Amino acid sequence: MSELKIYNSIHRQKEVFTPLHPGHAGMYVCGPTVSGESHLGHARPYITFDVVYRYLQFLGYKVRYVRNITDAGHFEEEGRAAEDKVSKSAVLEKLEPMELVQKYTNLFHWAMLQFGNLEPSIEPTATGHIIEQIEMIKTIMEKGYAYEVDGSVYFDVKKYAASYDYGILSGRVLEDMLETTRELEGQDEKRNKADFALWKKAPAEHIMRWPSPWGEGFPGWHIECSAMSAKYLGHQFDIHGGGMDLQFPHHECEIAQSEIAHGEMMARYWMHNNMITINGRKMGKAYGNTIKLTEMFTGENAQLDKAYSPMTIRFFVLQTHYRSTLDFSNEALQAAEKGLQRLWAAYETLQKLSYASNGAAINEELDKQVRTWCEECPEFMNDDFSTAKVLANLFELTPVINSLKGGQIKMHEISEGTFNLLQQTWKTYLVDILGIQQPPASSDDQLLDGVLQMLISMRKEAKGRKDYATSDRIRNELLSIGIQLKDEKDGNVTYSVQ
Repeated sequence: MSELKIYNSIHRQKEVFTPLHPGHAGMYVCGPTVSGESHLGHARPYITFDVVYRYLQFLGYKVRYVRNITDAGHFEEEGRAAEDKVSKSAVLEKLEPMELVQKYTNLFHWAMLQFGNLEPSIEPTATGHIIEQIEMIKTIMEKGYAYEVDGSVYFDVKKYAASYDYGILSGRVLEDMLETTRELEGQDEKRNKADFALWKKAPAEHIMRWPSPWGEGFPGWHIECSAMSAKYLGHQFDIHGGGMDLQFPHHECEIAQSEIAHGEMMARYWMHNNMITINGRKMGKAYGNTIKLTEMFTGENAQLDKAYSPMTIRFFVLQTHYRSTLDFSNEALQAAEKGLQRLWAAYETLQKLSYASNGAAINEELDKQVRTWCEECPEFMNDDFSTAKVLANLFELTPVINSLKGGQIKMHEISEGTFNLLQQTWKTYLVDILGIQQPPASSDDQLLDGVLQMLISMRKEAKGRKDYATSDRIRNELLSIGIQLKDEKDGNVTYSVQ
């Protein structure tokens, strides 16, 4: 089997994964800011990195997966004035900040459970690590790369860029940033437009505040991830993940402050998933085009034709490579829903089959093709987690499985070893690695089952009165539209959709 290769955003190429400590893997993924409810765009990184986590474990690594909760902090976003989103939302919802944080943290955890995501090894919070953040800021100040202005502390980007590569991850050039950065209210106390807050003085009306050497205030957004990743994974660790929108400024700033504080690049592999878009535009609260996860599950959003199950959304996400843009549409989700139902039905069928050979010759061509489709799955996963290609091969195998059940392909046509590989591949890749669970039956499936049961009952009655012409006609008409009836030994009749 080939070696695992990961596309490293910082070097813009695929690289063989060689962990810092053999047999162990440390992964930090930027978690949610729990100032509001998670939306569909948030589903992609957490489903993506859940699969990465599962696959690393499958390869035999002991994985420490750290995913933070941003429950306080000076949240900076490009082109907009900085704001502490938690405090702002707490005022709007008339809740204590930590009451708001608990509400949306619980809702986030619930949504992750619906998606079948495994829990991270450690889930630290920004408010639980104020001391670590203050200590890191003090170190950066002692080394001369941060300065205080009236109780706030800023990282000196211009000084850093004189000796280090600021822009190494995002590819941005500092001079261009200085020219294009907007003048925002309250930012004129910084020495340079590109400088970012490590600690912010709390105004009188600010609810969340902590004592520090520079007075009462609250931490910057970027500092929490540097402080917490260092605490739980070390100054350098294997994988840092997150959405592509975090490359700048968040991850670029993390790299800079960690480089100064610890003297080395914090992560060896940087992974970024692409965005979910609607009509070609990034989904985000700032654009007013978000669909909350609870709305996805209930269908209560004007942009939705119907409700979609969490497993349909997971399947929708994994059908596209994580570094490619994924455009939302009801048509795409409904196609994913049907595809998921088809694959799961094939999986359940396969689990019920057992190998039996009558000693006849194996169909060498078929046997080889089935083995190839199975053996390509680990190759695809090792090629930067190509879940879309794995699913494509499972779709190729689906008619083979249905034909084994229906008898169009005799069991002896493949070897016992190939049959065992087929069963193992579906369980390992569909369930264990991709994390797919049984989807709820759709209303269309329930309607189809009801109609088929009625036709099966009519066929039984026809056979009972020896009206074989009608019995055969029902069976043949169904077969012509891809529905295979099978008379079981116990007298029951089952069906499979080809």
